[in-house]
Amino acid sequence: MPYLNERGEATSSPRTESTAATSFVKEGEVTFLSEGKTISKIDIEIAENEAEQSKGLMYRPYMPDSVGMLFVFQDSKPLGFWMKNTQIPLDIIYVDSNRKIVSIQKNAKPYSEENLPSLSPAQYVVEVNAGYVDQHGIAVGDVIQF
Repeated sequence: MPYLNERGEATSSPRTESTAATSFVKEGEVTFLSEGKTISKIDIEIAENEAEQSKGLMYRPYMPDSVGMLFVFQDSKPLGFWMKNTQIPLDIIYVDSNRKIVSIQKNAKPYSEENLPSLSPAQYVVEVNAGYVDQHGIAVGDVIQF
């Protein structure tokens, strides 16, 4: 039986990265601030190279509400994310080079290949469980620290 790898190519063995990807590795913290006051804080994994950014939170069946992933890009530019091979619904928070939230895509649907664009140039993206943004009152114009 043929299997598909993360690039959609046929292989003779099943994916092994799915089990390795389910464990969370804390690499830092992100604090969400509104008008200088802390709204919430999460532990994060950092996706700072192309391979980590391409994989993101794919193949993870669960993520605690207290954690997320921070994507760090070289430059500020229009970005778009999708949910291919992502099993859990997410809120996707786009952040500019000044660490100000410029747009939010709420409740991104698992496995969707729909492009979810930033509405302004962004250099950072924070992914958290769907509903986190509403639960903590995070909004466009708030800032992050890490």
